[in-house]
Amino acid sequence: MTDRQREILYAIIEEYAELATPVGSVTLAKLFDCSSATIRAEMGKLEQMGYIMQPHTSAGRIPTDAGYRLYVNSLQENFDRAEDVEEDTLQLESGKSDRTKKALATRIQAQTRADYAIRTAVDSLVELTGNLGLATIGDQLYISGFGGLFSQPEFIQNAQVQAVGKLLDNIKPWLQEVQPNETINVYIGSENPVGKTSNVSLIISRFRSPYSDRSYIGVLGPTRQSYKRVMSLVRHAGLMLEDVIYDE
Repeated sequence: MTDRQREILYAIIEEYAELATPVGSVTLAKLFDCSSATIRAEMGKLEQMGYIMQPHTSAGRIPTDAGYRLYVNSLQENFDRAEDVEEDTLQLESGKSDRTKKALATRIQAQTRADYAIRTAVDSLVELTGNLGLATIGDQLYISGFGGLFSQPEFIQNAQVQAVGKLLDNIKPWLQEVQPNETINVYIGSENPVGKTSNVSLIISRFRSPYSDRSYIGVLGPTRQSYKRVMSLVRHAGLMLEDVIYDE
C-alpha cells in the first residue's frame, strides 16, 4: 500500500464516521486536490485489497473491517510508543478535545465512592460518544446507553439488534476468558467472538483496581465511529478511575 492509498483510506474512514454515508471520489478529490479519476483509480486498488467496499451500485465507498483494523492499529501504535499515556498520545486537537477530557476527569474525580465513580465514568462516555457504555469489576457489570446505541442508523434491522444483544449477553464471561491487557483494546465487527454480524466495535481499557484484577471500562458502538476520539476518551476514563479508586 502506498502512502497516498493509506491517506485515502484513512480519509474515507473519517469522513464516513462523520457523515454516515458512503464517501465518493468527488469529496476525496477536493480533500487531496487532485482529479476524481485519480481518486477512483486508487479506490479501486483499495477495494481489491479488501480495505473498502461499495455497498450499492453507483454509491461511494465505505470501510471494511480490514480497513478499520489497519486504521486502528496505527492509532494503537501511538499509544504503545508514548512514554506517558496521559499526554496527547492520539494527537488530539487542542481546545475542544482538551476541554472534553478535562470535563470527563472533573466528573469522575468529584465522586467519593468507587461505585459512583464507575457509574459516572460510564454515563459520561455514553454522553460524549453516543455509544453504549460499560464497566466491569470482577463479577459486577454496569451498562448504560442502550437508547443512544440503537438510535444509530446501523441498527434499523432487527437482525443486527439481536446480534448486539447476543454479544452483550456474553460480555462478562468473554472478558473473563480473554482478559484484554493492552493499553487500549479494540474488537472490530467480525473480530468479536459473538455477535459477529452485529456491525459493532468494542473499545475497552483495563484499569487497575484493588477490588479485582479484571477491571474494564469501555464502549460498544457501530464500526462507523471516530476511533481516534473514542479510544482516547476510554483510556482517559480508565486512568481517572484508577486515581479515584486508589485515593478512596
